Amino acid sequence: MTLKLEGVSKAVSGQTHIYPTDLTLEKGTMNVLLGPTLSGKTSLMRLMAGLDAPNAGRILWNDQDVTGQKVHDRNVAMVYQQFINYPSMSVYDNIASPLRLLGRPAAEIDAEVQKTADLMQLTPMLARKPLELSGGQQQRCALARALVKGAGLVLLDEPLANLDYKLREELRVEIPKIFEESGAIFVYATTEPEEALLLGGNTATLWEGCVTQFGPTPEVYRQPVDATTARVFSDPPMNFLQVSKTGGKLLFGDGQTTPATGKLADLPDGRYNAGFRPNHLEIGRHTADAMKFTARLTVTELTGSETFVHLDHHGERWVGLVHGVHDLALGTDLDVYLDPSHVYIFGEDGALVASAAYALAA
Repeated sequence: MTLKLEGVSKAVSGQTHIYPTDLTLEKGTMNVLLGPTLSGKTSLMRLMAGLDAPNAGRILWNDQDVTGQKVHDRNVAMVYQQFINYPSMSVYDNIASPLRLLGRPAAEIDAEVQKTADLMQLTPMLARKPLELSGGQQQRCALARALVKGAGLVLLDEPLANLDYKLREELRVEIPKIFEESGAIFVYATTEPEEALLLGGNTATLWEGCVTQFGPTPEVYRQPVDATTARVFSDPPMNFLQVSKTGGKLLFGDGQTTPATGKLADLPDGRYNAGFRPNHLEIGRHTADAMKFTARLTVTELTGSETFVHLDHHGERWVGLVHGVHDLALGTDLDVYLDPSHVYIFGEDGALVASAAYALAA
């Protein structure tokens, strides 16, 4: 069971929503669409579901062309960000409704409802109405209704965005277990890199209608193919700094130098961009070869156990995520430190030319 997109694109009123895209999704896999708002996640899902038709390209289901096939004729289920349940019906009847529409026998419907309710931990609530449930239980009811169909393709469009933190964490753990048992192809849209990492499977990063990279989630995170992918798969986004290579050294913006070792030694002399994630920018020198940079502190945000520091480094906006609560004076210069092993090197065209050493060792 596979879903293939071959050169699929979509434009509306002359505005491109999805640029030509090739993707292959396999049976029993979790596939995350990761990107900011308006990057094309929902547009891509609607094409997969058959809710919209592409302007070009083909959509294949098990090697059969279904490009022009209506959504009602496809084996697809979709769960949205909002809780979409039938409020006048019990949880049991909500879950059973797709099977009744298909005309399944009553005994088969009951068996499937009981099985799916048990999987979603809804068995004690089958007699209740959706409005008597908590937010997480309502979303589990919507998920159960999608799963009970036995759909080969299940599309989840930011399904946890409206839940509180505790419920999101619970369902993030449950959803991968659910998809493993169902054997369906799952596609899950999110704006949060952390959520993609927790869900695992494969991740496609999207930026302004383009799929910039697709592959196993840890691989896309550790070895982004370009600066755009690295920016998308980092929250806050990856920081950047101009760097030049001369001989056996890399020269950074504040006159900091570090030896060009490994793959970096083979790079031609010239100008590049260094990228590093916010959690790798530190207050205090924690390694002997850490490079020191001085930047103007503009904003601090306390999370309770960590501090976000917003910095202006010669016009470049940086964000650091440092451990602990720090009382720092805004508008003053702050020394921050960066271990060279955490630095990615990108060409001036944005393409990755050298992964960070820590990522290669992971």
